[in-house]
Amino acid sequence: MKISRVNSFSGEFSPPPDKSVSHRAVFFCSIAQGKSRVSNFLFAEDPMSSVNAFRELGIDILEEGDGLIINGKGLHGLKEPRNVIDCGNSGTTMRLLTGLLSGNPFLSVLTGDSSLRKRPMSRVIEPCYAMGAYIRARDKDRYPPIAIIGKELSPIKFKMPVASAQLKSALMLASLYAKGRSEIIEPAPSRDHTERMLPSFGANVKMDGLKITVDGGTDLRAADVLVPGDISSAAFFIVAALIIKGAEIVIRDCGVNPSRTGLINVVKRMGGNITIENERTISGEPVADIICKYSPDMTAAVISGNDIPLLIDEFPIISLLASQAEGVTQIKNAEELRIKESDRLSAMTKNLAGLGVEVKELTDGMEIIGKTDLKGTNVKSFGDHRIAMTMAIAGLISSGETVIDDISSVRTSFPGFFDALSKLCG
Repeated sequence: MKISRVNSFSGEFSPPPDKSVSHRAVFFCSIAQGKSRVSNFLFAEDPMSSVNAFRELGIDILEEGDGLIINGKGLHGLKEPRNVIDCGNSGTTMRLLTGLLSGNPFLSVLTGDSSLRKRPMSRVIEPCYAMGAYIRARDKDRYPPIAIIGKELSPIKFKMPVASAQLKSALMLASLYAKGRSEIIEPAPSRDHTERMLPSFGANVKMDGLKITVDGGTDLRAADVLVPGDISSAAFFIVAALIIKGAEIVIRDCGVNPSRTGLINVVKRMGGNITIENERTISGEPVADIICKYSPDMTAAVISGNDIPLLIDEFPIISLLASQAEGVTQIKNAEELRIKESDRLSAMTKNLAGLGVEVKELTDGMEIIGKTDLKGTNVKSFGDHRIAMTMAIAGLISSGETVIDDISSVRTSFPGFFDALSKLCG
């Protein structure tokens, strides 16, 4: 894919449906009793991995219009799969299924593509094993494939080692099958879509600061879900508007869940021109319109601590934004970024350096010196959809031509990305 500098970037844009909410809707509707509709579902490869997994587990899921009709069979209605469940590139599918299947009394085996099989799963496996499930995985129970024999689970009191929405959600799903009350304590806030959505299906979930309690054994009932626009996908367009001269865009119907707006918080600290309007609530999720304008006078920021869980997916595009802000931006406490779809710290350091940015890779983050005039070059996606999209945005402000080696990974989360980008570039 070749990208060249553009002279304009303006218009209105509606982001694709939220990937995290789409995943969870499939999970919860499938283990609820009765028929649910999921509207505005994200038909991308990652959420479809969750759909196909539950089809393997005996759930009837029909694609209809912009969404799904899911005929849930209750907490104990899943069937032993006849085949190995392929999670594709989706860490969310694999981690949440590990929790869910820990409480189902049959054998299941989870695998994924070459990238997912390199991502560590011990952080989920260990507490589920402690609850009573029998789980084995490759390389001393660290990496997929994962074999699970579900058992009757005991409740758990668990202090999470890191703030991770996937780990938290997996343990909440396992806790639904435990006899008694489980407590899960986060070290810092992470995405809270599971906590927001599960009670609408009848689950007894309580939040008290960083502590979540889940009562097991409660039957779930069907509920309809309307998925909001995905702020992690909108992030690429937000940053593009901030760094392309004269740009101005309006992003409609975007999810602005406070556990997902780390990018907006950082942009405001850096002096970016961003405004939130028309706030409302849809299916328990805050939604709004976001107005973004070219911001030539942004300054560097320190991004660390509690910032990180709130913008874990936005790191690649944030690092590009930092290259266009005056001063030294420091990203710290971000070790988790090394075990995403790629080692994002290493990948973004290499790509930014190739574009002419003065950048230093740290053990737990990066230092990025701006403001830099980017020079087009050959860059790599590293098989990571968010890095591929970030490099496309970089190409829009780089002199010469930017060539991305592989953009196929974009299908995992945002199949229409390049079409949407083209329209806004005129």
